[in-house]
Amino acid sequence: MKVLVIGKGGREHALVHAVSRSGRVRKIYAAPGNPGMAQLAECVNISDSDVDGLLAFAKEKHIDLTIVGPEHTLSLGVVDAFQKEGLKIFGPTKDAAQVETSKDFSKKIMDKYGIPTARYHTFDTMKDAIRYVEKQGVPIVIKEDGLKAGKGVTVAHEMDEAIEAIETAFSIPGNKVVIEECLTGFEFSLICFVSGDMVIPCEIAQDHKCVGDGDTGPNTGGMGVYSPVHTITKEIIDEAMNNVMLPMASAMVKEGHSFTGFLYGGLMLTEHGVKTIEFNARFGDPEAEVILPRLKTDICDIIENIMNHSKTEMEWDPNTTLGVVMASEGYPATSTKGALIEGLEDVDSMVYHMGTAEKDGKLYTDGGRVLTITASAPTLKEAYAKAYEDVRKVRCDKLFYRNDIGKKDM
Repeated sequence: MKVLVIGKGGREHALVHAVSRSGRVRKIYAAPGNPGMAQLAECVNISDSDVDGLLAFAKEKHIDLTIVGPEHTLSLGVVDAFQKEGLKIFGPTKDAAQVETSKDFSKKIMDKYGIPTARYHTFDTMKDAIRYVEKQGVPIVIKEDGLKAGKGVTVAHEMDEAIEAIETAFSIPGNKVVIEECLTGFEFSLICFVSGDMVIPCEIAQDHKCVGDGDTGPNTGGMGVYSPVHTITKEIIDEAMNNVMLPMASAMVKEGHSFTGFLYGGLMLTEHGVKTIEFNARFGDPEAEVILPRLKTDICDIIENIMNHSKTEMEWDPNTTLGVVMASEGYPATSTKGALIEGLEDVDSMVYHMGTAEKDGKLYTDGGRVLTITASAPTLKEAYAKAYEDVRKVRCDKLFYRNDIGKKDM
């Protein structure tokens, strides 16, 4: 097989790594890829926003399977374009991707089909949104409706903070805001291979969204992650599958938005059971960097079988994987480009490139989140120790990281 992975971040690096372990694949392309992926795949200089360019390349190279990484590529209708030309591609159509591209769309379906989630209201005027928040009080959650790369969410503990988030959201013309009750509990991520109403779950993970230790500071795309999650038992996973993931896949079919691809459930174990924080239309990042290294079954077999509506039993490495994200100074508000990165040759753990660039044989920062260092070990404590030992080997004066990834489960 010849496989094309679309994207340039850590998730796509993990997908390329998984595909590279397939005995059926003789050639992997990554578009546009990154310096880390270049060790496993041929990187091609096509933007992940260039649907026409990606389609032309896939036709020219007779690609057997395309796997889509980023949500913005899905939002542009890349799956629709490939399907129209009869090409095999794993990901949801532009219509089905609304499960992520519109929080209001997702919440309406959850509400209609009784899928447990936070109480909410959607507003398209700032005045009404502020009036509602003042009536409800804090803490409260403000979510911008569209794609925000994991950063359009504010968990406001002060009224001033909530109003500022609403004002910021409505400074963007045409924006809508979803305002939710603030759920409390233990967060976890459940990602499934989905085709219509067939749903095959991956092992679960826990992401750490806040930028600072102790879950402080603004939300990010994710600062670190580990898998499996010992607090979340098989009974809780069964509850999440039966009450959230399976009903959502079925609801999408019934509503005429049948979903194929990676369906991501951002979930919370509350005192009232499992509730849904959000759905995404693609693999999580950085969840991919700890879940996919544990996958022992051929990922291409899984994808092809589920697209043919044939189930595959998945086998997982029993070890714990823990990934620490190294981010640019100023992230998530800003990012640093051009800072020299050294010491990766001394790292024993897996290194996934999220935002790097190579010039004259040297590696530099090139984005907000730059690297994920993923360690594997028999226990969470051992994986934690190994990951942070390797993180400290990376030398770059413009990178920072959280020090407490996985601590809540130890």
